[in-house]
Amino acid sequence: MSANSFDARATLSVGDESYEIFRLDKVEGSARLPYSLKVLLENLLRTEDGANITADHIRALGGWDSQAQPSQEIQFTPARVIMQDFTGVPCVVDLATMREAVAALGGDPAKINPLSPAEMVIDHSVIADKFGTNDAFKQNVDLEYGRNKERYQFLRWGQTAFDDFKVVPPGTGIVHQVNIEHLARTVMVRNGQAYPDTLVGTDSHTTMVNGLGVLGWGVGGIEAEAAMLGQPVSMLIPRVVGFKLTGELPTGTTATDLVLTITEMLRKHGVVGKFVEFYGEGVAATSLANRATIGNMSPEFGSTAAIFPIDAETINYLRLTGRSPQQLALVEAYAKEQGLWLDPQAEPDFSEKLELDLSTVVPSIAGPKRPQDRIVLANAAQQFASDVLNYVDTADEAGKESFPASDAPAATNGVPSNPVTVTAPDGSTYEIDHGAVTVAAITSCTNTSNPYVMVAAALVAKKAVEKGLTRKPWVKTTLAPGSKVVTDYFDKAGLTPYLDKVGFNLVGYGCTTCIGNSGPLPEEVSKAVNDHDLAVTSVLSGNRNFEGRINPDVKMNYLASPPLVVAYAIAGSMKVDITKDVLGTDQDGKPVYLADIWPSETEVNDVVANAIGEDMFAKSYSDVFAGDLQWQSLPIPTGNTFEWDAESTYVRKPPYFEGMTMETTPVTDIAGARVLAKLGDSVTTDHISPAGAIKADTPAGKYLTEHGVERRDFNSYGSRRGNHEVMIRGTFANIRLRNQIAPGTEGGYTRDFTRSDEGAPVSFIYDASQNYQAAGTPLVILGGKEYGSGSSRDWAAKGTALLGVKAVITESYERIHRSNLIGMGVLPLQFPAGQNADSLGLTGEETFSITGVTELNDGTTPATVKVTTDTGVEFDAVVRIDTPGEADYYRNGGIMQYVLRSLIRK
Repeated sequence: MSANSFDARATLSVGDESYEIFRLDKVEGSARLPYSLKVLLENLLRTEDGANITADHIRALGGWDSQAQPSQEIQFTPARVIMQDFTGVPCVVDLATMREAVAALGGDPAKINPLSPAEMVIDHSVIADKFGTNDAFKQNVDLEYGRNKERYQFLRWGQTAFDDFKVVPPGTGIVHQVNIEHLARTVMVRNGQAYPDTLVGTDSHTTMVNGLGVLGWGVGGIEAEAAMLGQPVSMLIPRVVGFKLTGELPTGTTATDLVLTITEMLRKHGVVGKFVEFYGEGVAATSLANRATIGNMSPEFGSTAAIFPIDAETINYLRLTGRSPQQLALVEAYAKEQGLWLDPQAEPDFSEKLELDLSTVVPSIAGPKRPQDRIVLANAAQQFASDVLNYVDTADEAGKESFPASDAPAATNGVPSNPVTVTAPDGSTYEIDHGAVTVAAITSCTNTSNPYVMVAAALVAKKAVEKGLTRKPWVKTTLAPGSKVVTDYFDKAGLTPYLDKVGFNLVGYGCTTCIGNSGPLPEEVSKAVNDHDLAVTSVLSGNRNFEGRINPDVKMNYLASPPLVVAYAIAGSMKVDITKDVLGTDQDGKPVYLADIWPSETEVNDVVANAIGEDMFAKSYSDVFAGDLQWQSLPIPTGNTFEWDAESTYVRKPPYFEGMTMETTPVTDIAGARVLAKLGDSVTTDHISPAGAIKADTPAGKYLTEHGVERRDFNSYGSRRGNHEVMIRGTFANIRLRNQIAPGTEGGYTRDFTRSDEGAPVSFIYDASQNYQAAGTPLVILGGKEYGSGSSRDWAAKGTALLGVKAVITESYERIHRSNLIGMGVLPLQFPAGQNADSLGLTGEETFSITGVTELNDGTTPATVKVTTDTGVEFDAVVRIDTPGEADYYRNGGIMQYVLRSLIRK
């Protein structure tokens, strides 16, 4: 029960139903707040308990100073938690382990149970092994079940063992699309109360639901577990950036072009740790699908959330996707009653403001390795010619000529060239070169949830087929929609056969290529690429294109709208300027250009209007948790605690609670530490966390081989997140990681200073870590700017901690990873402003001591700690424990230990 200090409790009647609500207008200053802070204010009013959430917290939020730097801590209690299976499996593993730990400490295991609704969508496990055939989907699903049977049995156990935990089975859709189409409430109803739907999710793109007016963001799995167990999320009241939209998108542009433009603008402006909120007349002209696409990309521009207020467009979308008439009426009545309904003329109080005239947006792509690196489509071929020089050793090119001499066979029109003849399985031959598009994937929640760009892609395919065009033979083409509704409307519009003919057959309902599950390239293409070190490319309709993420054979990756993905599959190379070069010839020998196969806005809108209806959503989600026969026939273990299989290579009991007591161990300073890795700028969680394929000659591959797993059954790191032994061995092992301690290497290598007598030889990071831990030597990581950007991968923090890392020192952090490090008991530190490892003369070969940490034992958090090395370097590092709640987690050795002790004491 709320303490209700502001007498805010009231009743809202909608139709024949009445709901308890907490009125925002009871708090002075609430009317001027941005939408997102109004949602937080309601959260505090409803959960006020006089201890963690007090009247002073509510007054502080009502009196928010938009220009102040964040300093006021509040406790946000999300209404629900959403997970995908890569990050969700370790959550359930940890909950199962916590049940055993509670029992060992004399508590009741049943206390470990979700107290908020928790929903998981299994969408990250399908790999696009098979493609280009009518049965590719079935083959890939069969392979998925074969590889993941142990994991899926474990999740089915979790669904029965834990209350309020639901699982959407494999082959259904992508978590964020399922969320906006079915799971999101916009206004939540629980125990007679109506309140804004809020959430945290174990995937950074949880922010897609911001397009529906639902406040939520991605957190690490460890934070999500705490939220499920009733722990509020500790946060500072953020700065809110107002992003004004005016005008309308011009004909020929797509939501993808818009979102890449916004991503570039906001990344340049700097919004890490801030809320972004869209307002103005242009919001009303932005479809819900486009709003969701923008919200989805919030992690790419770095904000915590990127939200749109509720308006008539929100209601229309909820109606289209099959929400009940009572729910529609409630959402509208509640939003209007609470001042949460969009006023296009309003100018709320924002910390900072940006503006975009939608009419200025132009067709764009982004790449070759970061989402914010937008390229105007008309300049793409020219930009590729420049960027490819970073991926090609021109001295080794054909002719051995120095590049770019005009007569060198190594160059064509100023672009490195090394043409290789490939023989296909049917005996035909073709030629590939640098820039060849080897992966063209319509994939990811970002765009497959948007019917306008999906229909545009299908119409490009239709027009291409009608002119006799298809994909180039070296392009792996895949279609992986975010829900079954997509294929339903393709079928109804008669567009599926055209996608099939261009090679975009259905491969699965899941993330696939966007998360690195692109599957292998055709063997002959892969061999040509690797034998001749070709800088080939991928084009995908996703949100992430980081190095080493999409496919191990592909060096350069480009984000593009679905219709452009189809166009590039037809063009076959990034060297082609698809805005003006010929894509092919029609049946009459006439040249075909992009403009000839690009659909008009009217054509797209007509298909969307006539082929998509409420009945499709009702059918797709009528029994969404039931699953197919394969899911239903999986044998389920029984009991409140899980029966761990000692032979399992997928699900193992982790060591987080070994030796734990009810009393905390005092925090200590760090002495005699060695550097495990010295890294540069923009090191992402993809660089840190195990992801993608497992190679046989790595520590993880060797572990699986030793445990009797055949190489063909290695599966991906993501699928083995429930086995800490595999994950530790893959931490900091990304094939594109460059550890400056081990110059000249790429991948999971370092120098092992426990073997100083051998000259500290280059070693696998995992092997060196084991030697350091055996010697009792703590470890540190040195990093640059934007450390930990990217997905909310909890294993980036879990792996770091289990490798024996006690502190990370960087120039700056992305929000989620910094928080996750604290959640695993790792100390996040920052170099003094304007300084970095190089300016301080640090090589990574030093021994480090960090003093002043023990001040945390007195209940305070030091602003800085003293870092000294055996080489005489000394500096004050900024302590990035930003809230008292985070300090509590660190003092307890991590968030899980804190929650466990709290629950037992209740």
